[in-house]
Amino acid sequence: MNIVAGLKRVLVGRRLSNSQLGETLLPRRLALPVFASDALSSVAYAPDEILITLALAGMTGYLFSWQIGLAVGLVIAIVVLSYRQTVRAYPSGGGDYEVAAANLGRHAAVTVASALLVDYVLTVAVSVSAGVLQAKAILPWLEGIETPVAVGVIGCLALINLRGMRPSAGVFAWPTYLFVFSMLMMVVIGLIRILVLGQPLRSETAHLVVVNPEGSTTAAGWLLVAVITRAFSSGCAALTGVEAVAAGVPAFRPPKSRNAATVLATLAAIAVPMFVGIVALARLTDVHLIDELTGAHYVAPDGSTIHNAAVTVTGQLARTVFGDWFAPGFYVVVLAAIAILLLAANTPFNGFPGLASILAKDGYLPRQLHARGDRLAHSNGIISLAIAAILLVVVFDASVTALIQLYVVGVFISFTLGQAGMVRHWTKALRTELDRGKRARMQRSRVINLIGTACTGTVLAVVLVSKFTHGAWLALLAMAAVFLAMLKVHQHYNQVREELALDAGTDRILPSRVHAVVLVQHINRPTAKAIAYAKASRATTLTGVTIAVDNEETRDVVAAWDEEDFGIPLRVIASPYREITQPFLRFVSELRSENPRDVVAVYIPDYVVGRWWERVLHNQSSRLIRDRLHVMKGVMVISVPYQLSSSLRRPENQARRS
Repeated sequence: MNIVAGLKRVLVGRRLSNSQLGETLLPRRLALPVFASDALSSVAYAPDEILITLALAGMTGYLFSWQIGLAVGLVIAIVVLSYRQTVRAYPSGGGDYEVAAANLGRHAAVTVASALLVDYVLTVAVSVSAGVLQAKAILPWLEGIETPVAVGVIGCLALINLRGMRPSAGVFAWPTYLFVFSMLMMVVIGLIRILVLGQPLRSETAHLVVVNPEGSTTAAGWLLVAVITRAFSSGCAALTGVEAVAAGVPAFRPPKSRNAATVLATLAAIAVPMFVGIVALARLTDVHLIDELTGAHYVAPDGSTIHNAAVTVTGQLARTVFGDWFAPGFYVVVLAAIAILLLAANTPFNGFPGLASILAKDGYLPRQLHARGDRLAHSNGIISLAIAAILLVVVFDASVTALIQLYVVGVFISFTLGQAGMVRHWTKALRTELDRGKRARMQRSRVINLIGTACTGTVLAVVLVSKFTHGAWLALLAMAAVFLAMLKVHQHYNQVREELALDAGTDRILPSRVHAVVLVQHINRPTAKAIAYAKASRATTLTGVTIAVDNEETRDVVAAWDEEDFGIPLRVIASPYREITQPFLRFVSELRSENPRDVVAVYIPDYVVGRWWERVLHNQSSRLIRDRLHVMKGVMVISVPYQLSSSLRRPENQARRS
């Protein structure tokens, strides 16, 4: 084992065979943190985005925070209920892409796929950036280095996922459950202290007055409506990650569909009350949040102006609820929020490679994305996702507020098309189903998916209208680019398949004549081996060819050739400009005739070396000639390897010799 292979074993782990794929399947208790951590983690930053957006309307906007929270919670419940129908009908893991492909056609399916791929990348970038932002509540020294920290976290997540799904599930399980427990405890204790015990809990920003970018604490009616709709669309970031469960059904233990549906139900039962509870608690404690980049700012009771954004909603609530009687509770909540946000990016590391694998199998992405790595994970998909997310974090400087404007659009496109496809699925199934019990279940499922289509379609329209000029157009542009690229890849694969299809009438006809050529650069063992191999092929004609770059060297080659007497002629081609490639290619081209059944076979001696640096010292001219010959029609290129002593010392060769 060389150094690179040994390092790979240390980082990734021992290789797993195909027969061990069942060992990587997840029970429900591990599938929940793996596939639902993104949806659960959005509870930690979606309320922030609602309040930041409402700040554009001044103090008036905060009056509508709890209504927006209820509306988002209702959408979460509807979408989860709709996806429970999807995982039962399509358990193979294609999710909305498979649904759209089966019911809405190829272009709808590719649209869904492009939206999901872009959104998966955004999910990683947003989740990690939000986690770093949360960490600043207890680690202020992170100020100014958010981007390199976020890049490092993404790299670590990619490495963990390269080790396989089951090991990563163990890493992500305890932070997810700690986050759920701590957030629910914070909400319950906070509501009890305020509503039952009557304690006047006030956040650290409750005494600050928010002034909107126009310099007012109120907003005109039309502006208020626009701000509320934009705040709702920002809050809908809480729905991201739901589709990942449908895409990850093959990773569940049997019965796969039932376990996936149970995880979705558990997700809704946790996420909805948690999200609504946090928004309500933020309203009761008068949490005020702004984004100083928009022009909104605080005014303190003494009249001074404050432009710095406050700590996140989670940080303020944790300090308000636990700070005066149980200080460790604050650190538990904030640390759990940091952990879940940083680890929530794991959901796309399972969803993106799986979807990319299906798309690659269908011919819409490069075939390499369909292959599994040493640990039975789709390694190429994991690496591709990490690179794309890192680029996004660097470009947007790990800004959650900037990235969130690109977010949500893609996921609601897939939601809407997926649910519309499910409606059509049930409609087609009802045409042939005669059993009353099954028809009743199908009709009920169709109603659920119809409601889901209407709901997600409405939200999509709101998101597009409210976010288009604030950055959503970039996401749409990226989706369009991915869409066109996938169609181009699919077109290429179809074209290649048609070109490579066998024709029984012509593809089995033997060549009429074979003109063999041996490239001679030196008279040595590799050249002699190439000549012997060429003779064994019994070609119609066989000629050795050397290029006269240096007169003295050429005389030595000719003299050695005559002395060895190989039994075939040697053609010397003059090269006044000291080129090797072009004169040789010209000679081979002249050998080709008008007869399509004639073939030119070129034999090239190839030195096989054992050390990486030796590859730089050998075979450069022959490699260039070989690459150019590959594009010449009617020409066959045969590399004749000759193993040098350094190659025989390689571990695999030593094992073979023993």
